[in-house]
Amino acid sequence: MDASAIALGALRIALAAAFVLMGVAHFRPGPRRVMARMIPPALTGSDPRRAELLVAFTGVCELAGGVGLLLPPVAFPAAAALVLFLVAVFPANAYAAERPAEFGTVAFPFWPRYAGQLVLVTLLGLLLAS
Repeated sequence: MDASAIALGALRIALAAAFVLMGVAHFRPGPRRVMARMIPPALTGSDPRRAELLVAFTGVCELAGGVGLLLPPVAFPAAAALVLFLVAVFPANAYAAERPAEFGTVAFPFWPRYAGQLVLVTLLGLLLAS
């Protein structure tokens, strides 16, 4: 096994761990409530349960994607799905970033959050290209 294969394996494991941990957070009561409030009203309408369902759905997506990165037969589609996922959830992150008084420390400033998600997309892209 050469150095690039080892590096890609380590990257795959690190990204899998990150997405699984982020996915688990969606099911912890405190973070789940905050995440539900982060979803823009245009996506939830007047039903607050819709926000809770979206948070659970995105948590399942992160868990499945993280586990999928570790399973060779589905690693490629998992990485591709996670790229699409990061694009899809960015509006909620941007919405929270614009409202630091409402969301506190979860309202990570826009540009650093954007850069962080761009890094994740790029790292997933490395896996897709391998």
